Amino acid sequence: MMDEKDRYERGMARRRKVLGNEWVDQANKNKTPFNTEFQDMITRFAWGEIWTRAHFDERTRRILVIGTLLALHHWPEFRMHVRCALVEGGFSPDDIKEIILQQAIYCGVPSANHAFK
Repeated sequence: MMDEKDRYERGMARRRKVLGNEWVDQANKNKTPFNTEFQDMITRFAWGEIWTRAHFDERTRRILVIGTLLALHHWPEFRMHVRCALVEGGFSPDDIKEIILQQAIYCGVPSANHAFK
């Protein structure tokens, strides 16, 4: 069983791999006494627990996240994950287009229209 320190370290490594060092360094730079525990929690659980699970590969997880963020209208996070998929994840613009087209059917045309913007 992994301890919290190991989970944090694995999470930070995965977070850096998925989002890129520049993004993570900026997030760490923006830590305050108010949000530090939240940043640590998402590093341990979102990145160290979920993103490191063996069942889905990183590409599949990226597709799921982009599609979910589109569906929930979380546009700043959508833009971030699309940018990271293109820059860090080896995605092409056509890959992103296909995710948006797929989601258009299940999430609605207005969401897809906004995502294309």
